[in-house]
Amino acid sequence: MTPAPHAPELRAAARHIGRRRFLTVTGAAAALAFAVNLPGSAHAAELDAQKITEDPFTLGVASGDPQPGSVLLWTRLATRPYEPDSGLPRAKVPLRWELAHDSRFARIARRGSVTAHPEFHHSVHVEVDGLGSDRPYYYRFRAGNWISPTGRTRTAPARAARISELKFAAVSCQAYHDGYFTAYKHLAEEDLDAVFHLGDYLYEYAVNAVGGARKYTDRVLPAHFNRETVTLDDYRMRYGLYKSDPDLKAAHAAHPYVLTWDDHETENNYAGDIPENNVPPEEFLLRRAAAYRAYWENQPLRRPQQPEGPDMQLYRRLHFGRLAQFDILDTRQYRSNQAYGDGWQVPGPESDDPSRTLTGATQERWLIDGWKSSRARWNVVPQQVTFAQRRDVPTTPYKVSMDAWDGYAASRGRVLDGAAAAGIENLMVLTGDVHRGYAYDLRRNFNDSASPVVGTEIVATSISSGKDGEERPANYDTLRAANPHMKFYNGRRGYVTVTLGEQQARADFKTVSAVTTPGAPIVTAASFVTEAGDPGLKPV
Repeated sequence: MTPAPHAPELRAAARHIGRRRFLTVTGAAAALAFAVNLPGSAHAAELDAQKITEDPFTLGVASGDPQPGSVLLWTRLATRPYEPDSGLPRAKVPLRWELAHDSRFARIARRGSVTAHPEFHHSVHVEVDGLGSDRPYYYRFRAGNWISPTGRTRTAPARAARISELKFAAVSCQAYHDGYFTAYKHLAEEDLDAVFHLGDYLYEYAVNAVGGARKYTDRVLPAHFNRETVTLDDYRMRYGLYKSDPDLKAAHAAHPYVLTWDDHETENNYAGDIPENNVPPEEFLLRRAAAYRAYWENQPLRRPQQPEGPDMQLYRRLHFGRLAQFDILDTRQYRSNQAYGDGWQVPGPESDDPSRTLTGATQERWLIDGWKSSRARWNVVPQQVTFAQRRDVPTTPYKVSMDAWDGYAASRGRVLDGAAAAGIENLMVLTGDVHRGYAYDLRRNFNDSASPVVGTEIVATSISSGKDGEERPANYDTLRAANPHMKFYNGRRGYVTVTLGEQQARADFKTVSAVTTPGAPIVTAASFVTEAGDPGLKPV
């Protein structure tokens, strides 16, 4: 990939390109221009919601980023989610929402109204404050005579609260064309405080008429899905396809989500301003703006995460009492370009260059400063790509993934040094991306078996990406021999649940036997614990 300049003027152009520019630019840039600066809707017509004749809640409901006394509620109106306009006119739609203490809505905690604007594809993000901390709530929306499905959410404990236990799940990588979201059906039935989505919520790749590996016989998907997502309409309709999945809708309705992205929400293996292929940088920034806007429109995210053109601050911090601090990272938007042309390569001077960064300097400083002020028992870092060293063979020379932290060795070293300087004893990294379940001990020096263990990494396998997978991948013995700090390796689909307590953390790796056919049962493939103050994973 040819490096592209990180030019402020390109970002400015992507933020402010307007109608006149749209009519004059050519090629892909012209197709993307409306991704960025859409006109306001202060004077747009208002649709009488009583006249909506088809169910507008086809994409369900969701909640996210729980805080003490506050929840974020989301929905998007779409009577026909596979169409560019979602079946609705370009008009404002008034909605009402209700939040209750019980699922029958007999005890209303809060209610209000909100407007779904066409400029945001009729999505709404409702921040409800003034609630009790560490409590479950039920919510729903109304549009005219239509009532949404009921969602269940939960507020976080008060910052200073002492809580005995916190249980969450980590998920990632849900390629629609690779199979059914069966794992989400089981996830919806779990008793959880939150779900952390670690990236690749959707894929930009084409989905054919039968849904790829789903091999539909009862439906035909529109032809416009059978191309790569590039424009704002493309990304919006792709979210419509994914969010129509009943198992995904059930999981969102059951639990609050905390989301971060990886690459496929925009384009495979992009790095900052640099695309996978050699397209002009201004075109990629416009594509990135389209992808980021559609991401925000379709996810339960709070106001600070609303993008400005091709920029969106997704890294943020959540607290769950004095038990856990979560530092959610974005390792895609600010990174240096991958070394040695990406892929699996032998590490060398380019990948070891101290100036290379996976997080960007500002986010790295934010992370380490946050650790310095942390009073939490557990410091958890939900992020995207494998943090521990992952050699392909036990001999030298060996290769590592240049898209993961192995390709940014100095960046990883600074993070581990920062954790040590801050006195972080119970560090846990959560990871997605690789379509495998892994459990790692984290060492300051992975090539020295005497180097102390300083934390743990839990890698969630994919929901569907990679199709059915296998219990024991072909390179199982080689990879385990090459990486003594690897305590678990499994190639099935599923998710991981983590239970944090005062004395220990427990990770349960849960898998399904197939995703190319629906309905597979869930099993616990392995369980591990790590003791507070004594990092290192032990099988249960």
